[in-house]
Amino acid sequence: MPTGWTTRARRGIFALCIVVSIPGTAGMAQDATNLPGGASAMSETHGDWTVNCADKQGKKICTMSQQGFDKDRKQRLLAIELAMPEKNRLQGMIALPFGLLLKPGVTLRIDDGAAAAPLPFRTCLPLGCLVPLDIDAKTVDLLRKGKAINITATVAQTNEPVTFTVSLSGFSTALARTVELAK
Repeated sequence: MPTGWTTRARRGIFALCIVVSIPGTAGMAQDATNLPGGASAMSETHGDWTVNCADKQGKKICTMSQQGFDKDRKQRLLAIELAMPEKNRLQGMIALPFGLLLKPGVTLRIDDGAAAAPLPFRTCLPLGCLVPLDIDAKTVDLLRKGKAINITATVAQTNEPVTFTVSLSGFSTALARTVELAK
Protein backbone atom coordinates (compact mmCIF):
# COMPACT_ATOMS: atom_id res chain seq x y z
CA MET A 1 0.00 0.00 0.00
CA PRO A 2 1.39 3.44 -0.89
CA THR A 3 2.77 5.51 2.00
CA GLY A 4 0.22 7.82 3.56
CA TRP A 5 -2.82 5.78 2.63
CA THR A 6 -5.03 4.57 5.46
CA THR A 7 -7.73 1.92 5.63
CA ARG A 8 -10.23 4.61 6.63
CA ALA A 9 -9.19 6.71 3.64
CA ARG A 10 -9.49 3.82 1.19
CA ARG A 11 -12.99 3.05 2.44
CA GLY A 12 -14.01 6.66 1.88
CA ILE A 13 -14.18 6.20 -1.89
CA PHE A 14 -17.09 3.81 -1.45
CA ALA A 15 -19.17 6.88 -0.58
CA LEU A 16 -18.52 8.07 -4.15
CA CYS A 17 -20.59 5.13 -5.41
CA ILE A 18 -23.49 6.29 -3.24
CA VAL A 19 -23.13 9.97 -4.17
CA VAL A 20 -22.44 9.56 -7.88
CA SER A 21 -23.88 6.59 -9.75
CA ILE A 22 -21.42 4.86 -12.00
CA PRO A 23 -23.04 4.64 -15.45
CA GLY A 24 -24.21 1.15 -16.31
CA THR A 25 -24.01 -0.35 -12.82
CA ALA A 26 -27.75 -0.85 -12.65
CA GLY A 27 -27.28 -4.17 -14.44
CA MET A 28 -24.89 -5.28 -11.71
CA ALA A 29 -27.52 -5.21 -8.99
CA GLN A 30 -28.29 -8.63 -7.56
CA ASP A 31 -29.72 -10.07 -4.38
CA ALA A 32 -27.52 -9.09 -1.44
CA THR A 33 -27.74 -12.65 -0.09
CA ASN A 34 -25.07 -13.62 -2.64
CA LEU A 35 -22.31 -11.97 -0.60
CA PRO A 36 -20.07 -14.41 1.27
CA GLY A 37 -21.54 -15.56 4.58
CA GLY A 38 -24.79 -13.67 3.89
CA ALA A 39 -23.06 -10.36 4.68
CA SER A 40 -24.83 -7.11 3.78
CA ALA A 41 -21.50 -5.37 3.05
CA MET A 42 -17.89 -6.37 2.62
CA SER A 43 -14.53 -4.86 1.81
CA GLU A 44 -11.39 -6.66 0.64
CA THR A 45 -7.92 -5.40 -0.19
CA HIS A 46 -6.09 -6.62 -3.29
CA GLY A 47 -2.71 -4.91 -3.54
CA ASP A 48 -3.42 -1.18 -3.67
CA TRP A 49 -7.07 -1.68 -4.65
CA THR A 50 -10.12 -2.18 -2.44
CA VAL A 51 -13.13 -4.23 -3.52
CA ASN A 52 -16.37 -3.11 -1.91
CA CYS A 53 -19.78 -4.73 -2.11
CA ALA A 54 -22.84 -3.53 -0.26
CA ASP A 55 -26.55 -4.08 -0.08
CA LYS A 56 -28.09 -0.80 -1.17
CA GLN A 57 -31.88 -0.95 -0.81
CA GLY A 58 -31.99 -4.67 -1.60
CA LYS A 59 -29.51 -4.44 -4.51
CA LYS A 60 -25.90 -5.62 -4.49
CA ILE A 61 -23.40 -3.05 -5.78
CA CYS A 62 -19.74 -4.10 -6.23
CA THR A 63 -16.89 -1.76 -7.15
CA MET A 64 -13.13 -1.54 -6.93
CA SER A 65 -11.43 1.64 -5.81
CA GLN A 66 -8.28 3.44 -4.77
CA GLN A 67 -7.50 6.82 -3.21
CA GLY A 68 -4.38 8.93 -2.98
CA PHE A 69 -3.62 11.45 -0.25
CA ASP A 70 -1.10 14.20 0.35
CA LYS A 71 0.15 12.86 3.67
CA ASP A 72 1.63 16.24 4.70
CA ARG A 73 -1.63 18.15 4.25
CA LYS A 74 -3.84 15.11 5.01
CA GLN A 75 -5.88 15.99 1.94
CA ARG A 76 -7.28 13.61 -0.67
CA LEU A 77 -5.67 14.18 -4.06
CA LEU A 78 -7.60 11.64 -6.07
CA ALA A 79 -10.09 8.84 -5.88
CA ILE A 80 -10.91 6.32 -8.58
CA GLU A 81 -13.79 3.87 -8.55
CA LEU A 82 -14.53 1.28 -11.23
CA ALA A 83 -17.17 -1.34 -11.98
CA MET A 84 -17.54 -3.83 -14.83
CA PRO A 85 -21.18 -3.62 -15.94
CA GLU A 86 -20.47 -5.68 -19.08
CA LYS A 87 -17.76 -8.14 -20.03
CA ASN A 88 -14.35 -6.52 -20.63
CA ARG A 89 -15.62 -2.94 -20.24
CA LEU A 90 -15.00 -0.82 -17.16
CA GLN A 91 -16.99 2.23 -16.19
CA GLY A 92 -16.34 4.54 -13.30
CA MET A 93 -15.32 7.90 -12.02
CA ILE A 94 -12.16 9.76 -11.03
CA ALA A 95 -12.43 12.49 -8.38
CA LEU A 96 -9.63 15.08 -8.52
CA PRO A 97 -8.99 18.10 -6.28
CA PHE A 98 -10.16 21.65 -6.89
CA GLY A 99 -7.74 24.10 -8.50
CA LEU A 100 -7.44 22.38 -11.87
CA LEU A 101 -8.39 23.88 -15.22
CA LEU A 102 -11.62 22.21 -16.29
CA LYS A 103 -11.65 22.95 -20.01
CA PRO A 104 -8.67 20.87 -21.15
CA GLY A 105 -9.84 17.92 -19.04
CA VAL A 106 -7.39 15.16 -18.11
CA THR A 107 -5.32 12.64 -20.03
CA LEU A 108 -4.62 9.08 -18.92
CA ARG A 109 -1.50 7.13 -19.73
CA ILE A 110 -0.70 3.58 -18.66
CA ASP A 111 2.96 3.34 -17.64
CA ASP A 112 5.06 5.00 -20.38
CA GLY A 113 2.50 4.34 -23.13
CA ALA A 114 0.83 6.94 -25.30
CA ALA A 115 -1.61 9.33 -23.66
CA ALA A 116 -5.27 8.70 -24.45
CA ALA A 117 -7.53 11.44 -25.82
CA PRO A 118 -8.41 14.06 -23.17
CA LEU A 119 -11.37 13.24 -20.94
CA PRO A 120 -13.65 16.10 -19.86
CA PHE A 121 -14.66 16.89 -16.30
CA ARG A 122 -18.37 16.25 -15.72
CA THR A 123 -18.94 18.43 -12.65
CA CYS A 124 -17.45 19.47 -9.35
CA LEU A 125 -18.97 18.48 -6.03
CA PRO A 126 -17.74 18.98 -2.44
CA LEU A 127 -15.68 15.77 -2.79
CA GLY A 128 -13.82 17.10 -5.85
CA CYS A 129 -14.14 17.42 -9.61
CA LEU A 130 -15.38 14.31 -11.40
CA VAL A 131 -14.18 12.72 -14.64
CA PRO A 132 -16.32 9.83 -15.95
CA LEU A 133 -14.51 6.78 -17.31
CA ASP A 134 -15.58 4.30 -19.98
CA ILE A 135 -12.74 1.85 -20.60
CA ASP A 136 -12.79 -0.59 -23.53
CA ALA A 137 -11.55 -4.20 -23.57
CA LYS A 138 -8.17 -3.35 -25.13
CA THR A 139 -7.42 -0.81 -22.39
CA VAL A 140 -8.65 -3.22 -19.68
CA ASP A 141 -6.00 -5.68 -20.91
CA LEU A 142 -3.33 -2.96 -20.74
CA LEU A 143 -4.42 -2.11 -17.19
CA ARG A 144 -4.12 -5.77 -16.16
CA LYS A 145 -0.49 -5.81 -17.39
CA GLY A 146 0.49 -2.28 -16.30
CA LYS A 147 2.15 -0.86 -13.23
CA ALA A 148 0.47 2.58 -13.00
CA ILE A 149 -2.09 4.94 -14.50
CA ASN A 150 -0.75 8.47 -14.89
CA ILE A 151 -3.51 11.09 -14.84
CA THR A 152 -2.37 14.50 -16.10
CA ALA A 153 -4.33 17.71 -15.53
CA THR A 154 -3.45 21.42 -15.61
CA VAL A 155 -3.11 23.54 -12.47
CA ALA A 156 -5.36 26.60 -12.86
CA GLN A 157 -3.10 29.05 -11.03
CA THR A 158 0.10 28.27 -12.95
CA ASN A 159 -1.06 26.61 -16.20
CA GLU A 160 1.50 23.87 -15.40
CA PRO A 161 0.72 20.17 -15.82
CA VAL A 162 0.35 18.00 -12.73
CA THR A 163 0.35 14.21 -12.81
CA PHE A 164 -1.43 11.96 -10.34
CA THR A 165 -0.38 8.32 -10.23
CA VAL A 166 -2.68 5.37 -9.53
CA SER A 167 -0.93 2.10 -8.73
CA LEU A 168 -2.06 -0.96 -10.65
CA SER A 169 -0.66 -3.33 -8.01
CA GLY A 170 -3.46 -5.83 -7.34
CA PHE A 171 -5.62 -4.48 -10.18
CA SER A 172 -6.11 -7.86 -11.92
CA THR A 173 -7.10 -9.73 -8.76
CA ALA A 174 -9.35 -6.87 -7.60
CA LEU A 175 -11.06 -6.83 -11.00
CA ALA A 176 -11.57 -10.59 -10.99
CA ARG A 177 -12.99 -10.47 -7.47
CA THR A 178 -15.29 -7.55 -8.29
CA VAL A 179 -16.69 -9.43 -11.28
CA GLU A 180 -17.08 -12.63 -9.22
CA LEU A 181 -18.92 -10.88 -6.37
CA ALA A 182 -21.14 -8.88 -8.74
CA LYS A 183 -22.62 -12.07 -10.22
